[in-house]
Amino acid sequence: MKRIVQGFAALAAILLLVACSTLDSSEPPAVSRQAAWVLLPFANLTETPLAGSRAEAVAEGVLRAQGIARLRRYPAALQQEALFEAGDRRQAEAALDWARAEGARYALSGSVEEWRYKVGVDGEPAVGIAVAIIDVASGETLWSGVGAKAGWSRDSLAAVAQQLLRKLIGDGLSARKD
Repeated sequence: MKRIVQGFAALAAILLLVACSTLDSSEPPAVSRQAAWVLLPFANLTETPLAGSRAEAVAEGVLRAQGIARLRRYPAALQQEALFEAGDRRQAEAALDWARAEGARYALSGSVEEWRYKVGVDGEPAVGIAVAIIDVASGETLWSGVGAKAGWSRDSLAAVAQQLLRKLIGDGLSARKD
């Protein structure tokens, strides 16, 4: 009887942890980590100022940890993140033109849908992000993934974002060539 109770307790714990995040992604492409990569601006679709820039900083670290050594970030001087406005398609096209001029092969682009601490007694961190790997030459989206994750009241927002981006970007790079 004790084993059955322990089994149910373990299953309940696993289900509870899995329920804290949701992920969907397309089939990963075979991309080269040795190729030149760029990190394009993330659109901030939240009410949190600079959420896109914060997510970009985390994504840059995750990409480097995944072995993407030749990575350049879109210059901040060219970026125009509005505090409460959705990302501008013209800026996205300008960023892709910049990536082509830099000779990049792949780009990581994204948007932030949620970046906040939930209101309430515990104030759990909640993050929602969409990312895409783009073939810079053609502008074609090779892979895309979207995810949302909520943490516990003692977790930091940055830690939850890092966990989510590590999983998303790891999925996108899982079929890499080298």
